[in-house]
Amino acid sequence: MSTDRNVQPKPGLDAEERSAKIAVTLFPLLVLAGGAFALFSPETFSGFSKAINPLLMVIMFGMGLTLTLPDFALVVRKPLPVLLGVVAQYVIMPLLGLGVSMLLQLPPALAAGVILVGCAPGGTASNVVTYLAKGDVALSVTMTSISTLLAPIFTPLLTLWLAGQYLPVDAGSMAKSIVQIVLIPVVLGLVLRVILPRLVAKVLPALPWVSVIAITGVVLIVVAGSAAAIFSAGALILLAVILHNAGGVALGYGTAKLFKQPIATRRTMAIEVGMQNSGLASGLAKTYFTPEAALPGAVFSVWHNLSGAVIAAIWRRSSAKNAEREAAEAELASK
Repeated sequence: MSTDRNVQPKPGLDAEERSAKIAVTLFPLLVLAGGAFALFSPETFSGFSKAINPLLMVIMFGMGLTLTLPDFALVVRKPLPVLLGVVAQYVIMPLLGLGVSMLLQLPPALAAGVILVGCAPGGTASNVVTYLAKGDVALSVTMTSISTLLAPIFTPLLTLWLAGQYLPVDAGSMAKSIVQIVLIPVVLGLVLRVILPRLVAKVLPALPWVSVIAITGVVLIVVAGSAAAIFSAGALILLAVILHNAGGVALGYGTAKLFKQPIATRRTMAIEVGMQNSGLASGLAKTYFTPEAALPGAVFSVWHNLSGAVIAAIWRRSSAKNAEREAAEAELASK
């Protein structure tokens, strides 16, 4: 659910931005409702496990359609914040996942799942949340894009290194899956955007909803396949997810502040680091680990959108108050 803006969106939202804003706001509610249905009626979705990867490919293809080649130009124009963000993405969240797993003494399957969430690239909803939080949308788009394109390399290697102590990790096969699920669909979407820009522009407003429906489908299938585990360890999984997400947001912001980045960049890094492609993590966990290992990703899908919406509202209100104060000070100074 990326935006394709290379500048900060203006107050007048176009159809794509309005659709994305509504979708990212309603998304947690839809997933909560769907997850509850799957939890109490798991047999309804028990036969759909093979649909997870195709659903993830649809999400990644949609993300590719929202990208344009100028989105990557920021790497050259402003390399430091992009580099900081991508390094933080693949350092902070994986190590936080390991730390949370050790702190809570999670069972092996859940620990591997939490770590895999941390090793995933940035979340597809982060760009819209960054816009709502008055962050740097262009930087958010670039960070999400770069971390996603690097996922076939870093996600399996980091998972092998950090989660291998809990469960066996076939890093080679996982890398191939990420290429198939992530890299190829994203590149195809980007190429189609270049070749048929007018056609793609017509479908852009629908893409956030396609993403929401597909991620909801992934969560439904994962929850249905692990209903018993949720009833026995649901509180523990939720606590792990909250700590993981909150730590990512705080350390992402702190890293940007340490390097004296502007407030908009700090907010962007906080959101990019704290929000993960947890749907991808769920799919990989179910394929390469166990159904229980997919649960942290499913819960993270709900939680990081809820927390992102709250953070965005707080920062947006803060920006409005600062703007009012600056306007009042300027008016006094002019008198």
